[in-house]
Amino acid sequence: TDFLIVAWYVPCLASIETLQEICRKENLRCKSIGITNKSLKSYEVEYLCDYKVEEGKEYYLVKWKGWPESSNTWEPQKHLNCPLLLQNFLSDKDEYLSRVREGKALKVRNHIKALKPAIADYVVKKAKQRIALQRWKEELNRKKNHKAMILVENTVDLEGPPLDFYYINEYKPAPGINVLNGITTGCECADCPAEKCCPKEAGFILAYNKRKKLKIQPGLPIYECNSYCRCGPDCLNRIVQKGTPYSLCIFRTNNGRGWGVKTLQKIKTNSFVMEYVGEVITSEEAERRGQHYDNQGNTYLFDLDYDSDEFTVDAARYGNVSHFVNHSCDPNLQVFNVFIDNLDLRLPRIALFSTRAIKAGEELTFDYQMKGSIDLTSDSADGLSPSKKRIRTVCKCGAVCCRGYLN
Repeated sequence: TDFLIVAWYVPCLASIETLQEICRKENLRCKSIGITNKSLKSYEVEYLCDYKVEEGKEYYLVKWKGWPESSNTWEPQKHLNCPLLLQNFLSDKDEYLSRVREGKALKVRNHIKALKPAIADYVVKKAKQRIALQRWKEELNRKKNHKAMILVENTVDLEGPPLDFYYINEYKPAPGINVLNGITTGCECADCPAEKCCPKEAGFILAYNKRKKLKIQPGLPIYECNSYCRCGPDCLNRIVQKGTPYSLCIFRTNNGRGWGVKTLQKIKTNSFVMEYVGEVITSEEAERRGQHYDNQGNTYLFDLDYDSDEFTVDAARYGNVSHFVNHSCDPNLQVFNVFIDNLDLRLPRIALFSTRAIKAGEELTFDYQMKGSIDLTSDSADGLSPSKKRIRTVCKCGAVCCRGYLN
């Protein structure tokens, strides 16, 4: 008898400090929350919480790594050997004061006897955020299946990692949906492309040139060599399947667009950048979820309408870096449909390629109304959402040609 096992992910309601205290009482180790053999036997500064001066001596309130906040102690500065944490503490303090003074020139005073509670509260929140983002970055890099690094950055607000997002590397089919059609054959080329290479067998041309850059027009599909092909991993026709080749940074935008993604390396024109993955659901289910997402002002639904409109990719809870890529009416990424180990025309993989040269540090964007077709005008595009009559979301892309709305 076959059994279907469904895994449910539920965010833990307990704080890190509560979990740390429980682990210590039960003598349990948990590396992800800082409880290791070393931290059980020694004290290491995790972050600094407050500051005061008593009898001419400077003291800092210390949060010890792997210990609950109830174990915080005041320590003289001479006892602290953590220059980076001291620097973070001072910069967070000055940042708070600068914001309170609306960006006016800040005159730092060295004779402060104690921090105001509001400043100390902000410094602690910033320290906790920094730790949470570091842990999230480590988690993302553990789960990714490509060599390039993923960084995380927030210099804008106190927002931490998303609580209900799970990183995946490939489509996650909803129950009852099969994303593989049982392909059992591949090309016999010793050196692709040959007369009977995968694209030609499908009736299309090879998508890449000798420099492994895209050479086909939007709207045409990409057929890559698959796991049954004779060619090796260095084949000219294996690009998307190797994953993101560029180190990317998920960063907090400063104009109300939430998280965004920027490249840390230069990207040449017509280069593969990333794949759009998520949960594969039916269009009927997408219609139901879309109403909820529109009320929140979010857009994560991508119609797989290359051949039909039967399925949709929902990257709201399950996705990769592409989950955080923002919309632009003048984007630097273009959508293409890709077929590799699955030749079901209803279920293409979605790849994002650069439309122009992109500088290191530049934000990556794609048009949420971009459907992979040649005609990408707003009149002909349906948008990511399967419904054409929904709450309209205001666009904040800032492009000169901005259409005003995401949908």
